[in-house]
Amino acid sequence: MRYGHFDDEAREYVVTTPHTPYPWINYLGSERFFSLISHQAGGYSFFRDARMRRLTRYRYNNIPADAGGRYLYVNDGGDVWTPSWLPVKADLDAFEARHGLGYTRITGERGGVRVDTLHFVPLGEDAEVQKITVTNTSPAAKHLTLFTFVEFCLWNAQDDQTNYQRNLSLGEVEVEQDGPYGSAIYHKTEYRERRDHYAVFAVNQHADGFDTDRDTFVGPWNSLGEAAVPRAGASAGSVASGWYPIGSHSVAVDLAPGESRELVVVLGYVENPDEEKWADDAHQLVNRDRAHALLGRFATAAQADAAFEALRAYWTGLLSTYSVTSGDEKLDRMVNVWNQYQCMVTFNMSRSASYFETGIGRGMGFRDSNQDLLGFVHLVPERARERIVDIASTQLADGSAYHQYQPLTKRGNNDIGSGFNDDPLWLIAGVAAYIRETGDWPILDEPVPFDNEVGSEVPLWEHLTRSFEFTVAHRGPHGLPLIGRADWNDCLNLNCFSTTPGESFQTTENKAGGVAESVFIAAMFVKYGAEYAELAERRGLGDAASRARALVDEMRHAVLTDGWDGRWFLRAYDYFGNPVGTDAKPEGKIWIEPQGFAVLAGIGVGSGPDDEGAPAIQALNSSAEMLGTEHGLVLQYPAYTTYQVELGEVSTYPPGYKENGGIFCHNNPWVIIGETIVGRGDVAFDYYKRITPAYREDISDVHRLEPYVYAQMIAGKEAVRHGEAKNSWLTGTAAWNFVAVSQHLLGVRPDFDGLVVDPQIGPEVPSFTVTRVARGATYVIDVTNSGVRGSRGRLVVDGTPVEGNLVPYAPAGTTVHVHVTL
Repeated sequence: MRYGHFDDEAREYVVTTPHTPYPWINYLGSERFFSLISHQAGGYSFFRDARMRRLTRYRYNNIPADAGGRYLYVNDGGDVWTPSWLPVKADLDAFEARHGLGYTRITGERGGVRVDTLHFVPLGEDAEVQKITVTNTSPAAKHLTLFTFVEFCLWNAQDDQTNYQRNLSLGEVEVEQDGPYGSAIYHKTEYRERRDHYAVFAVNQHADGFDTDRDTFVGPWNSLGEAAVPRAGASAGSVASGWYPIGSHSVAVDLAPGESRELVVVLGYVENPDEEKWADDAHQLVNRDRAHALLGRFATAAQADAAFEALRAYWTGLLSTYSVTSGDEKLDRMVNVWNQYQCMVTFNMSRSASYFETGIGRGMGFRDSNQDLLGFVHLVPERARERIVDIASTQLADGSAYHQYQPLTKRGNNDIGSGFNDDPLWLIAGVAAYIRETGDWPILDEPVPFDNEVGSEVPLWEHLTRSFEFTVAHRGPHGLPLIGRADWNDCLNLNCFSTTPGESFQTTENKAGGVAESVFIAAMFVKYGAEYAELAERRGLGDAASRARALVDEMRHAVLTDGWDGRWFLRAYDYFGNPVGTDAKPEGKIWIEPQGFAVLAGIGVGSGPDDEGAPAIQALNSSAEMLGTEHGLVLQYPAYTTYQVELGEVSTYPPGYKENGGIFCHNNPWVIIGETIVGRGDVAFDYYKRITPAYREDISDVHRLEPYVYAQMIAGKEAVRHGEAKNSWLTGTAAWNFVAVSQHLLGVRPDFDGLVVDPQIGPEVPSFTVTRVARGATYVIDVTNSGVRGSRGRLVVDGTPVEGNLVPYAPAGTTVHVHVTL
């Protein structure tokens, strides 16, 4: 069943009931200030770093699941309700939540009162704006009182949830009832000491009352749904002193029948230089000048409307870079809107802040951020450049990397360890993708430090070289790369051997030895080693290019010999030199990662889709036979039913979940791309539809999560709840599936000298048009598709037939028409 519908014209998903199977969320903000918001107004806000600059509190593992957010209470003559349904849960006469690109609009109606709240983060602002429209839909006059509510987090979200003996004595606020642009509450906890920042929560008129103490607002033994102040119909004027500071304003609203009233509420973040922190010599009152300037930019509903229109125009511009018209509305909406939108969210968040990631445990991933770049580089190339420099600056001098870094400081940390031996090669992947998109070869000469150490700067090219050489220098007995802590699969821990409860599989190494090898990293080396060689050659480094290609050929040979099990590629060799992912074992016989990535890298491809003797065809056929389900391809099969100490965390999950036989959507695109490489676009498109959310909308009661963005994992065929998704939004699936669909199924991908046009999508899409902006020129690519397996496109460019599939880059400002016949 469905719980809403797509509004393709508005580029929105419309949730039509508060009673979805799980909170369905959206992200506000695309620069420095971000908010998570559910269809029930849950979520939280932060500045740049969800751990270190959290503005509002959120409670994970709560009952109900979506507990805490920005709420608006309505008291209509004693009838108290919330337009978002939560937290009061009073029945609504009508409900609608529209998740759009960088905004969410929640509308609730009850008893002849309709309340519409538009939430968004304006461009260039460190604030969430809420434009509230209250309408009397009844035939009688209404006297209402509205109560806003946020609960402040004490900045460091980890400390906020652990150090109560200190934090419950810290909370400080200031109240400004008669400010120049309405009433404001300032959250200034720790501002008196080392902080130069505070939060402001304001309404654009004089409020009738306020509260800043949570216990007063909620009342003893109450939940937020039973909050005492809204039920009393008047604010208590409480001032927080320690305990739990909040922000709440009350506003009386009188409405004639049919009349509407608009309010603007702002939650903002302000930083003051040390010399400008205080408004008084006694250092008691915060300097509000910057807060007043912010509030002045949203003092009227018209100003909020103008900022919202600018936000919509921004997204229209971004999404004009790549679009398709195919006649398949689900394909079009995913490619044109939702997949690219999710790619931008993963660019901003990496894996750090969602309803499944608290924002506390992880920062920006080295591997993750490089992969995410593949999906957003065409949208914001200038920010991709900055991201590349940020990532490379955390690399260590030996070519290895911190596995993550904090977005606020841009410095690496070891909270979840290092020594993941696939990390270095992803830097080559990200840089090569950026140069293919932009032609910005000078980036390779950009001075970039190691470990952010001043004085260690070398050209970015040297970082790529050390990434390449790290893999060369860390090979095992079969000539395959050593796995280290783990490779892409964080849960394949071949050197851990953990028997201690609570011990981290990613940071523990109870045995050591240069034996455990990864066939997956070997396939990566073949793919990205070849890209490194091409970069070297184009940089005029012929000897380096020749050496790199020779090493890549060695690795390809190693994969086809010692990495081959007879019908599929092995996954690894363990600490004892035994193969992992072999038909000789009763469990974990075949793993998806090397089957997808080896074929993606062109290993063993053979002569076409009918070459049954080619290793690539055999591996893909084995994947279909053993890994395939109606909900996608599982990660390995059969799943492990007992703990395998020599394999690590992968065998700790119940069968069918996560890395133990779950459908890890992130690596399904590798198989999709592999199928297009061998010419089986029909199979590739079938796999694409199995995991793509728009095609799963009709089974939302099974899938449970948002039908507009990808999930990291779908429960596998051995799971109790096969088909149920987990971990939506922040997943490499977004970038990789956009690469799969845009560059391989639809077949339009940037190369160093032009666009490669090579569609492979099968007969279900007989024709389509891709519009692609690349390096300032626009390419309109019409495809007529026979769907015949193995057929490759014949190109006519501006009326002239051309050999091959490369369309050279045209001058900026021009339009190129390409017709493709398969």
